[in-house]
Amino acid sequence: MTKTFMHTPAIHILTRSDLSDIELPPAEVIRLVEDAYLSYAEGQSRCPTKLMMPLPNEQRDAVSYSMLGFDGALEQVGFKTSYRQGSESAEKYYTTISLYDDTTGLPFAFMDCHRVGGSRTPATTAIIAKHCAKENARSALMIGTGAQGINTLPYLLTALPRLETLRLFGTHPDGLAASLSTFAKYFPDREIELVKDVPEAVAASDIVVAASGRAAHPKIQTKWLEPGGLLISVASKGVEAGALHDADYAIATNEGQLGVTGKRLAGPDGIARIDAELPDIVGGRKPGRNTQEDRVFAFSSGMIITDIPVAHALATRGIAAGRGKRVELWS
Repeated sequence: MTKTFMHTPAIHILTRSDLSDIELPPAEVIRLVEDAYLSYAEGQSRCPTKLMMPLPNEQRDAVSYSMLGFDGALEQVGFKTSYRQGSESAEKYYTTISLYDDTTGLPFAFMDCHRVGGSRTPATTAIIAKHCAKENARSALMIGTGAQGINTLPYLLTALPRLETLRLFGTHPDGLAASLSTFAKYFPDREIELVKDVPEAVAASDIVVAASGRAAHPKIQTKWLEPGGLLISVASKGVEAGALHDADYAIATNEGQLGVTGKRLAGPDGIARIDAELPDIVGGRKPGRNTQEDRVFAFSSGMIITDIPVAHALATRGIAAGRGKRVELWS
């Protein structure tokens, strides 16, 4: 009876609340995500370009996209879907991920992806900074306090413990409070400097992360950076369209996805050209910059190969804690 039950196609469904208090420290997420990039660089994983579809009703400003991938280290196939109605608010933004075990050929989990994205995105930012910031980087500025930005500063400091000055700009009181409390959870003895003048703060920071939507600040320009500065755009509308072309060295997590989600960064010929992809940098095939004086621009777009290991870790711990519900969807 037990053996038959274990081999019945079923999926474990995990809600946002099921996953909300599952502990997954920044250092562990960074390791999982960096290993995923390395596995992809070595040809063990697969990650086709993201499929994105703007919906025809311009008044609702809605978009949907999906990603498919295979994590060769875990031998898990993942499908991720996202739908957002309106870019001014996250109230109608829904994202899910499904995992399938390629060793057994059986489904594994179906879950809300909010927590996954909120963990792997700052991990990717930290990995970019680790490999692409100049050698003596001592300061970082976070612009934005939404879901993609709340965890960024603690992840950055985890990856680059020598950072001395941490700055934050945001326009939403709740987001600012969440960012400060999240940072204090991991680094209670460190402080964050709140800034008001964005161009001035960019010029004073070695690492600048922009994850802002249509926020009340001037669009960030690469030329505001001091020589050696690094600007990381987390698919941000708050970055000037010329930021990529003004850089001395440009990278992206994935060039194909840059062509999908970063079209506005393209040059006059409609092509957004980069010098290196992040997996090749992590794998040692390409440098993170050519010189210590380069102003580097990095475009970060989510790759499902980094979602899969984070989702798997959360699902495994959630299931072990008795969370969620097992559903025999195919019975």
